[in-house]
Amino acid sequence: MNYQIINSFINKLDPELAHSLAIQFLKNFYIPLFPSKDDEILKTTVLGKEFLNPIGLAAGFDKNAEVYDKMLALGFGFAEVGTITPKPQEGNLKPRVFRLIEDEAIINRLGFPNQGLAKIKSRIETKKADGILGINIGPNKDSTSRIDDYVECFKNFHNLCSYICINISSPNTENLRNFHEQENLKKLLSEILNTKKYLSSNTPVILKISPDINDADIDMICKNILEFNLDGLVLTNTSVKLRENLVNKKKNEMGGVSGTPIKDTSNLIIKKFFKILKKKVPIIGVGGINSGISAYEKIRAGASLLQLYTGLVYKGPFVVRAIKQELGELLRRDGFSSLQKAVGVDSE
Repeated sequence: MNYQIINSFINKLDPELAHSLAIQFLKNFYIPLFPSKDDEILKTTVLGKEFLNPIGLAAGFDKNAEVYDKMLALGFGFAEVGTITPKPQEGNLKPRVFRLIEDEAIINRLGFPNQGLAKIKSRIETKKADGILGINIGPNKDSTSRIDDYVECFKNFHNLCSYICINISSPNTENLRNFHEQENLKKLLSEILNTKKYLSSNTPVILKISPDINDADIDMICKNILEFNLDGLVLTNTSVKLRENLVNKKKNEMGGVSGTPIKDTSNLIIKKFFKILKKKVPIIGVGGINSGISAYEKIRAGASLLQLYTGLVYKGPFVVRAIKQELGELLRRDGFSSLQKAVGVDSE
């Protein structure tokens, strides 16, 4: 059955209910058939790991680490779970997720709902990933020390994954984005990396950044990334801006915008970071990826890896296969012998 037909029914459901049903289906019933062999041109080495392809599942889809194995089997080159906080929490009040179908966008104000690190850690320990797994960590809403929350999550997950992503960029936990400020960022990175050293951990640490920043913020963040020898960046999270060109009547709901409307902003920020960092620090590009060409644009802007979530919602699970096929064709069309050679060519 065509996914557009299925999606027309899904769109009649509450977005969170539809997502919950999708997770339950993947968890209990879905067995990926006919796995596609990845094109050699898409193979890349980043964060000291070999990725069979650069297309990753963004954090937010598999909040409680229930289906990352199924998503990897579906063809993703890697999967990132979370955001996970030390204690379980319900997140913000419902309704808190809104589909903007005409805009191919989603607005969410979830606020890190998750089952907490103890339960999720146990699940990951019993379901080892056959592939590259990232874990996205954050603080509890009512935390008395958000830095301690990040450290606690790092301690519990660093040896269970391929990398840890520090989420300082969700707009839906009050004042979380204050960690984009110089002193707060320094304190956080210092504590995390001191903990990493104390644990003799080799797990790469990457930072997820907001799109709602200015050039001065970019310069400061790059300076700290280089000073602390951070392993990578995720660019970018959702935006609280970018509403002016949306047409759906829900466009002014509070929360972060994801999907097609954020694509150009995300690409521009990737270019700005790449021009400063060059290839010293790899970038994972996120925001508006739903086709091979949108993936290719981010690679050319400076992303070594990619992630999608909203594109999966609107295009369906087999969008991954389509993106990989088209991306391979685009690389060959332009004379690139590998994905790595295309990274940042529009930003150099």
